[in-house]
Amino acid sequence: MTRVFWDVDTQVDFMSPDGKLYVPGAENLAENLSRLTDFAHANGIRIVASSDNHDPDDAELSDAPDFRDTFPPHCLRGTPGQTRIPETALKDSLLIEPEDAAENLPAKLADHAGDILFHKHWFDVFTNPHVSPVIEALNITDVVLYGVALDVCVACAVEGLLQRHPELALNVVEDAVRGIDEDGRDALLGGWQARGVTITNTDTITRTQR
Repeated sequence: MTRVFWDVDTQVDFMSPDGKLYVPGAENLAENLSRLTDFAHANGIRIVASSDNHDPDDAELSDAPDFRDTFPPHCLRGTPGQTRIPETALKDSLLIEPEDAAENLPAKLADHAGDILFHKHWFDVFTNPHVSPVIEALNITDVVLYGVALDVCVACAVEGLLQRHPELALNVVEDAVRGIDEDGRDALLGGWQARGVTITNTDTITRTQR
């Protein structure tokens, strides 16, 4: 069994109260995010992470956002808000851009033992076409997932994994996720649990290793 930790978009613009697209209360996740990151690195568990990496003309960005398909400008390439918070710093990460040539990916993965970072220009990580090939190449069987925002990028990651990789054991860490609209939290988590996702917490994950 190959377990990875899957960190969704724990970037300054989402996590910090003065970020461009702050997820309310996200800063309160920092301690648990740090524990998960440290546990993974201490136990040889690879972290697979995603980060928004926007250009100003990306289709997701709008000055009149609907907060469903479009959002205010955030995580612009080269800005402090695009960076990850210190608590979720990656170790020896391999950056995989959506535009990377697919034929170069196997060699890159074969020579790499550290974390993996997927950049994306849309809130769904699977718009980076290399996500599924990496899952298959690394023979990932077990995913522990956390990050922000629960009702946008986290939801896209969970739904993408359920639909494209139903064979995976998928675990969502409920005390390490936060939504823009927390009113829908129970419905999302409950719906995923009914479809076979394990809803867990930081204490449970950091007590065990598979």
